[in-house]
Parts: sequence; C-alpha cells; structure tokens
Amino acid sequence: MPTLIVVGAAILAGIAIGYVARYWHAIFQSSSLELDIKQKSLHAEEKALKIIEKAEEKAAAIEKETKIACRTLEEKLEQKENRLNKKEELLDQRQIDVDSQIENVRGKIEEVKAIKSRLDSRQGELDQKLEEIAGLTRDEAYARLLDNLEKERESDLVGRIRKLEVSGEEQYEERARDLLLAAIHRVGNSMPGNVMTASVELPSDDLKGKIIGKEGRNVRAFERMTGVDVLIDDTPGYIVLSSFDPIRREIARVALELLLKDGRIQPAKIEEMVEEARKQVAKTVRQMGEKAAYEAGVPNLHPDLITILGRLHFRTSYGQNVLWHSVEMAHISGIIAKEIGADEAVARAGALLHDIGKTVSHEVQGTHVEIGIRILQKYGVDEKVILAMRAHHEEYPYETPESIIVQVADSLSGSRPGARRDSMENYIKRLTDLEAIATAIVGVDKAFAISAGREIRVLVNPDQLTDMATHELARTIATNIETQLRYPGEIKVHVIRETRVISYAR
Repeated sequence: MPTLIVVGAAILAGIAIGYVARYWHAIFQSSSLELDIKQKSLHAEEKALKIIEKAEEKAAAIEKETKIACRTLEEKLEQKENRLNKKEELLDQRQIDVDSQIENVRGKIEEVKAIKSRLDSRQGELDQKLEEIAGLTRDEAYARLLDNLEKERESDLVGRIRKLEVSGEEQYEERARDLLLAAIHRVGNSMPGNVMTASVELPSDDLKGKIIGKEGRNVRAFERMTGVDVLIDDTPGYIVLSSFDPIRREIARVALELLLKDGRIQPAKIEEMVEEARKQVAKTVRQMGEKAAYEAGVPNLHPDLITILGRLHFRTSYGQNVLWHSVEMAHISGIIAKEIGADEAVARAGALLHDIGKTVSHEVQGTHVEIGIRILQKYGVDEKVILAMRAHHEEYPYETPESIIVQVADSLSGSRPGARRDSMENYIKRLTDLEAIATAIVGVDKAFAISAGREIRVLVNPDQLTDMATHELARTIATNIETQLRYPGEIKVHVIRETRVISYAR
C-alpha cells in the first residue's frame, strides 16, 4: 500500500514537472520570435528608407531634364511663331499686290472688249464697202479665189497629191509586199501540177471491139451505168470518157480499168465493176478530204463535210486542181492572219472551204458561193468561217478581216506564175478585149496589154486630158475592166500623160 502511494506521488510529481518545463520552454520560444520579428522590421525600414532616397534622387534628375526639354521646346515654338508672323505679314502684302493687279487686268479687259467691238464694227463696214466696190458677196469672192488658185496652181496641187499618196502608201505597200512574198515563197511551190484526165490507155486496139460488144450492148450498158459518153474511135490507143461531172468520169475511168484488167467484159460484169469503182472513188474522195483538211490545219470538220471537200480533188479551174488550190490558200491565209493578228483558224477554214459549193454547182441552182454557204450552214460550221469564205468573189461585203484575207489568198494562189493554164484563144481574146476597153475612152491614144495581161499601159493625149483627169481615167478603166471582163487575179492600170514641146531654130 505504501508503495503504491509513493509511485502515484512520483507520477504526479513527474507530470507537474513536465508541465512546468513545457511552460518555460513555450515562454522562451515566444521571446525568441518577437526578437526575430523586431530585427526583420528594422531591416525592412532601413531598406525602404534607402529606396525612397534613390527614388527621390531619380525624380529630381527627371524633373531637371524635363525642365530643360520644356525650356528648349518653348524656345523652338517661339521661333516658329515669329517666322509665321513674318510670313503672314508677307502674304498680306502680296494679297494686296494681287488684288491691285486684278483690278488693273479687269480694266484692261474692258478696254480690249471696247476696242474689239469697235474693230468688229469697222471690219463689217469695210467688208460691206468691199462687196459694194467688187460687186461680189464674200462667199462668191471666196469661191472665185479658190477657183483662180486651183487653175493657177494645178500643177502644184497635183504634185502635192502625188507626194501625199506616195508617202502615205509606201510603208503599207512595202509591208504588204514583204508579207505576201513571204507567204508565196513558203507555199507557192506546193501546188500539185496534175490535171484529172478522162482517158484510158488500151493495151491493144483490138480491145475496142470487145468493149463495144455485140451490137454495142457493152458500151451502152457502160454508158447507162456510169452516166458518161464513151468516145472510142477518136484517139488511137485510147478510150475517151466525156461527162460534165468529174466524179462520174473518175468512176467510169476506174471501172474501165478494172474491166480491162479482168478481161471479162459483159453487162453483168460491167455492173459489178462500176459498183466496185464507186466504192473505190468514194474511198479516194474520203481520203483526199481528210488529207486536205490535215495539210490545211483545219481539224474537227463534220465527216460528211470532209467527204464533200474531197470531191474537189476531181475539179479543176483554169487547169488548177481546186482542192489543192484551196489547201494552198489555207496556208497563205494562215500566214497572213498570223502576221496581222487576225484569227488564224477562221482564216484557214474559210480558205479551205471557200470553193466547196463547186462540188454540186452543176446540180443545184445558184452560184458556187451561195451553194457553199448553204452546205456549211447545214453542217453547223461557225458563222465566222462562213463570213470569211463568202466574200472571196466580192458577191458579199467584207465583214471581217478574215474575209479580206481569204480573198487576197485566192488572188495570190490563182495569179501566181504557173498556177493556172488557159487556152491560147482565150488568152489572145482577153488581151484584145483589155486593150479595146481602154482605147474606147475619149482622150486615150494607145493602150498596150503587157505582163501576160496582168498590166495595161495607157497613153493619153495631153491636150485633151489634164494631170488631174488622169486619176479619174485610171479609175474608170479599172471599173470597166471589172464589169466587162472575167479574169483570174488582178490587172494593174497604168496611165501615162506626157507633154512634148517642140521648137525649131532657123
């Protein structure tokens, strides 16, 4: 019992001592924290004082700099104000001077108006007196003066007109000449020289009887199926096939060659060979149309239109193959169009298709131009191409640059040397008619057709025609030639007036 009491007392005593020790420890720590706080507060105050001192020093420096800048700015503003005041005074003085000058000018204007009014009045009086003295009105005097000047200075006027014509046309003629020569040089030799014939050579004249057949039944069957006339006895060694239709002639020629190669000539065989010939010619026509379109650079044509175009391979004009004449025209038109900035595709197509109406011109009413227009419209050809092709014989006006190009290309292709052939009778007749047209006009002494009918030189009587009248004479002769003659290309009219004065010293 006493032991438990002692232990309990000891525990209580330990607890009491622990509390006392903890209490003193807490008091000691509290005192230490207060000291740290006081030290940090003092340190912060010292640091704040230093920052304030630096800020005050910096503010003083900034204030000093600002005052200096303000003082400088004030001085500059004061100087500008002084200059503006001086300028304002100068402008005021100038305005005063300008106002004074304006008043002087107004006064002078009024004086000039008054003087002009008096002069106009005086001029009217003088004109009236001159008209009374001369007995002519002003317009009559002016007309008479011009008439006298024209008579007195006719030679000078003619010289000036010629000078203006030459100087105004030289550059254009030189450029056009170079362009056309380049076009001809590039394609002028590409024209095939062949002319489609309608004759078939026989290996032996003995075959003529076989072709005629018993009582002429073979030749009659051949003529009936082909639509051509067979001339057997005209040329030894040949059979001549005659028809206005070149396609029929070609079919007959091919059929006759097939019959001669086969050797069996009878109505049934003739019908078979004629049908075979039609197929071959149709194939040839198609191939020629495609070849022409390809060489001319005109794509995307309707297949039927290409077939119609190929028929021109069997047409000739003055000995010139019409299809290859059209191809040559397409090349020339393309070159010219490219050089002058026109539509090259339209020019080429218009040139290639310009004579397409000739394929059926013997079957349909109308000119080949009108027929060609209807054909192109039927197959939906561009309207620009139709406008380009329809004016090549001047039946329609030139509505586009391409229409002029096609007409020029047609003349170039047809008139270049070697392109076309004509009979001697027609040639002589054309030259005779050409000279007769010129000599029929009053004032013409002589006329000579030269350069194969491409030029006519006209000598006039100088006593009957003046230099001014020769210009009108040249135009009249050219117009008469256009209306009275048919010819390929163009004809140059050259009028010459020469005055000769003869005197004798005795």
